[in-house]
Amino acid sequence: MDPNVLLPLASSVVSFIFAAFVVDQWLERRRAYQLVWSAGLLWYGISAGTEFLGGAFGWNEPLYRAWYLFGAFGVAAYLGLGTIYLLNRTRFGYFVAVSFLLAGLFSWLTSVKYAGEGTPAPALTVVAVVGACLACAAAVAILTRVDRPWVGHVSAGILVVASAIVTVLTLTAPLAAPGYSLDPSGIPTGEAMPAGVRILTPPFNIVGAFALVFGAVYSAYIFMPKARVMRITTNAALVGPLARGVAVIVNFVASVPGAITALRQGRLNSRVPATVLIAIGGFIPGWTSGLSRFGVTWSFFIGELLGVLFIFAGFLVSIEVFSDVRLPFTRIVLVRRDRRSRHGDVVDSPGRPA
Repeated sequence: MDPNVLLPLASSVVSFIFAAFVVDQWLERRRAYQLVWSAGLLWYGISAGTEFLGGAFGWNEPLYRAWYLFGAFGVAAYLGLGTIYLLNRTRFGYFVAVSFLLAGLFSWLTSVKYAGEGTPAPALTVVAVVGACLACAAAVAILTRVDRPWVGHVSAGILVVASAIVTVLTLTAPLAAPGYSLDPSGIPTGEAMPAGVRILTPPFNIVGAFALVFGAVYSAYIFMPKARVMRITTNAALVGPLARGVAVIVNFVASVPGAITALRQGRLNSRVPATVLIAIGGFIPGWTSGLSRFGVTWSFFIGELLGVLFIFAGFLVSIEVFSDVRLPFTRIVLVRRDRRSRHGDVVDSPGRPA
């Protein structure tokens, strides 16, 4: 009955079942975001599975490396990439570009922290990570302005190359005995990995979590009744995207009362609650994981399970992901969905503003 065993087991099982549902939908509809989300959910299940095995049978070096590779690098990044694909016809690419800038800044700040602790990361690695983040931010911002459908493909190419690099580094990095690191409550931490590997995690997690959470919020904004209290007309190369980002936040907050009224009256587009659930699911594990860095570890596995449950619930509600909910890899339909939402939005145009 150890929660360090049962909670990761539940997270792993739910993730694998969830991944099977999404793969089945991809086989039917062949949407890129479904395939990428399937990969992210598979990584989620593997990462939680390593936590279950470590808690039940004891940790070892190979298990720890697998946990770090899939958990620290894979889950958030691939789930976020799926959202980037879903919204690649919108201006969401500007948000992604900003997240790359934030990731580069956070990687640098992390390197400063490690240097102050006496375990500095190689200077060349720091320069390479920050430089790559700046280059990616510029590329995504330019593509969002000139050719938005390429944002998803270029982001995928960046992630595949980066994943190959961190796979080699994670599997070959020297680890001090016993080859893993646990906090006093038995929850694995990244402290066994050298600083040169650990500073690589912010671009994966910040960009991925930003895309998943804020992408869900942005999608909700697209389909909710809007109160546009702030309008931006400038098309200036730098000022325009930044101002529009602020406008989305302001208008989203202003639109919440109208969305609540529409929900009560049964007029709210079903995509809005779906994306809100996904945003909550992306936020919870990020929050509990952040708390664990400050010694608050009791919520880590709880947040992990709640995260995948909320995201699963959001995907089930989402017409874009599940046209019909059926038993995976069969023709048995569990829930049949209308091909159009109640307001007539075509479900095969995900993320397009009304």
